[in-house]
Amino acid sequence: MDDKAEKTTMCFYNMSDFLRGQSSKIITKLSEEDEAAFVLKNGRPMAVLISIDRYERLMKAGIDITEY
Repeated sequence: MDDKAEKTTMCFYNMSDFLRGQSSKIITKLSEEDEAAFVLKNGRPMAVLISIDRYERLMKAGIDITEY
């Protein structure tokens, strides 16, 4: 048996979803479900959105994503 945690694929949203006024809905979903997601432009990843809870866990674990 594998002791490593099972990894899940991050979901993604197209930039056009944000341009169609879906920003609030997308960000609320990510926040409520404590998720991370790619933002795509023309099918290519441009950014990653993460919930504030996930961000705070990273910072608490000593991972400052602003350093990279």
